Amino acid sequence: MLKARRPRAFVACLDSRIESTPLARYLLRAYLSGLPSGDRYADTAELLLGELFANAVQHSDGPDDCHIEVRFALVNSRLRLEVHDAGSGRPSLRVVTPSDERGRGMFLVNELAERWGCSSRPGGIGKFVWVLVAPIPAPVLVNA
Repeated sequence: MLKARRPRAFVACLDSRIESTPLARYLLRAYLSGLPSGDRYADTAELLLGELFANAVQHSDGPDDCHIEVRFALVNSRLRLEVHDAGSGRPSLRVVTPSDERGRGMFLVNELAERWGCSSRPGGIGKFVWVLVAPIPAPVLVNA
């Protein structure tokens, strides 16, 4: 008898270029398509991954030839996303005004993620930013 197994974590290293952001989102969609309820995470997870990846490209003080690593894993019922880069800077929330054209990325992360944080990478080079994404509730079917 086959047992249902939890999906494994997914890891990929991508070029540290803004043009790699759609590829990161595509890889996430492919990962989620293999989960029985992956569609319940998809919209929020794609938005958050795009913001974190773009931040890693734009704000990292690491060397230009370094890669950005993305990791996805289902932990209990939460989707954990991680974006690793070689930079030393830490993300922070800023106060944005309606007229600001930039700077809303971490505000969105803070509002949409169940939790998020930033940690040093093992080995001491760089950091990773992680988020936990809760699934959207399953639709309730009403008998008429």
